[in-house]
Amino acid sequence: MKPLIQLKDIHKSYPLDGFDLEILKGINLTIEAGEFVAIMGPSGSGKSTLMNILGCLDTPTSGSYLLDGENVENLDSDELATIRNRKIGFVFQGFNLLSRTSAIENVELPMIYAGIGDAERLQKARDALISVGLGERMYHQPNQLSGGQQQRVAIARAIVNNAPIIFADEPTGNLDTKMSVEIMQLFSKLNSENKRTIILVTHEEDIALYAKRIIKIVDGEIHSDTVNKARKCK
Repeated sequence: MKPLIQLKDIHKSYPLDGFDLEILKGINLTIEAGEFVAIMGPSGSGKSTLMNILGCLDTPTSGSYLLDGENVENLDSDELATIRNRKIGFVFQGFNLLSRTSAIENVELPMIYAGIGDAERLQKARDALISVGLGERMYHQPNQLSGGQQQRVAIARAIVNNAPIIFADEPTGNLDTKMSVEIMQLFSKLNSENKRTIILVTHEEDIALYAKRIIKIVDGEIHSDTVNKARKCK
């Protein structure tokens, strides 16, 4: 069976003051469907750049990226947007919710872009919010929700289109310890019960321990790639 994600010799550079600043330096990486992977690294290590490439938000300078067997590194912005809508859900540190819009309307957004009709869209949004424990808060606006509840809305939005992959970029960065645990338990449930592939970027060791596999990036290269034997929420 083909891997869900396969990177071969991925390089990424940005022009800076007359020269190219190399961020990623020959990344080779394979991720199978159903994995729960944490990507760690210090600030400036290249982990966010790698996440952006994996999530089809950016393209590599060179190298090959196969996503579910499809070569994506040379696709244009519209083609990448289509892949993101069909295959990827995103959860960010800052929640990225529309401030004057209810939770259920926020969750409906990806389905509007996908052209799903009103009745089906509403039902799917309701189901997604119920699945993350917000059935009684679906008509609240973000300023009426706690940080943990806002992140649950963001997770509902990420899963509502049944995307097989969820990318979570520092998803607990704005949460206290208790809420962080609840959110990571939810990711673990989505991985174990719903078989979604979770790819998490974090700088926190305690958060990375929820993943089944931990990849550490240092200076644009994979420093280590190990199975997490001390995993939380097994």
